[in-house]
Amino acid sequence: MNLLEIIRFAFRGLSINRMRTALTTLGIMIGVMSVIILIAVGNGSSKAVQSSLDRLGTNSIQVRSGGGFFGGGGFQSARSRGRTSTSKPLTILDTVALVDKNNAPDIKQAAPIANAQATCVNGTSTSTPATFSGTWPSYFEAANSQIAKGTYFTNDDVTQGRRVAVIGNTTATELFGSDNPIGQTVRCAGIPFTIIGTTVVKGSNGFQDGDSLFLAPITAVQNSITGYVPLSSIIVEANNSKVTDAAQAEITTILNTRHGIKGSASADYQLFNQASLLTTSASSSKVFTVLLGAVAGISLLVGGIGITNIMLVTVIERTREIGIRKAIGAPKRIILAQFLIEATILSLVGGAMGVLGGFIGSHFTIVGTKPVIVPASVFLAFGVSILIGVFFGSYPASRAASLRPIEALRHE
Repeated sequence: MNLLEIIRFAFRGLSINRMRTALTTLGIMIGVMSVIILIAVGNGSSKAVQSSLDRLGTNSIQVRSGGGFFGGGGFQSARSRGRTSTSKPLTILDTVALVDKNNAPDIKQAAPIANAQATCVNGTSTSTPATFSGTWPSYFEAANSQIAKGTYFTNDDVTQGRRVAVIGNTTATELFGSDNPIGQTVRCAGIPFTIIGTTVVKGSNGFQDGDSLFLAPITAVQNSITGYVPLSSIIVEANNSKVTDAAQAEITTILNTRHGIKGSASADYQLFNQASLLTTSASSSKVFTVLLGAVAGISLLVGGIGITNIMLVTVIERTREIGIRKAIGAPKRIILAQFLIEATILSLVGGAMGVLGGFIGSHFTIVGTKPVIVPASVFLAFGVSILIGVFFGSYPASRAASLRPIEALRHE
């Protein structure tokens, strides 16, 4: 008996009970599909986080008011969080000091940020931007915030305190709908601002809408809305990503000197290093993806146990048939091959259907995440499904091949 005849007998055996065969195949399909989709979800989540961090650039550093330190892969708490009686707020003069090339040769530029809360009105339309900030023109490059339409405000606009603004796509849609916002005037906290530009769409990072944005000259925001309060933060751009750590050290030295700080434990500011956070995020996402894959792998294992179950039942039901075939001369290897091929066919068909289901499922957003297929996971899941068929089908096949003809013929 050649291989084609053995395969034909295997298909005939599987067709005896089609419902049971279909359910076993379904178990393998669900296992393979789960592995592909869950790993894709983990990968998609990682891509989303990295994309969000990349918007600021890996050579950007944020300096925030308050004790503590971000960077170097973690957060170190100060002995006293928040401001103490001797702590100093971030100021415009701090920003100027950070761009002094003599003391900070690795810093390209810096921009102060004064945050505010304000509702903007255009006729009957309103918008309360998640980020309403006053800053300098250097902010746009340091924060990798590019202009889609219109233009940036200039240093002259800052000097003159002009009430002009650049807004994000969400803010523009809420205030102007499909109309062009460039040149139009809105009132924020009762103060008129003329829109001169809109930023490139950034999307959401899962916590905040990056397009719910309103940026204006810091002088205009302070004169009209916030008053001359301390800065919320300073964004600093290093010359390139390779000197980010050096730039961070320069920031620490300059601010410690200006604020009279001795030792990082008493710092009244925080450093938020994009590069370090990106590395930490990538590591965490990798662990998360592996865990998801392991959980999905359990369902694939359950599918393999299902193959063992159906093949054992099949051997019992077809004991007499096995006895007849062995009585007329079928060797042990033929019986073994037939049942092993049956198990392999189940896993092969189930695996192929699982791959198809995985590709289809990855086109849908799952728990707010767009899955991104990892090619290696497809080959891994499909390959493991076949190995599972061979492994879990080996025992039932061996049992069938080991039946003695006389005992098999007596079986009822």
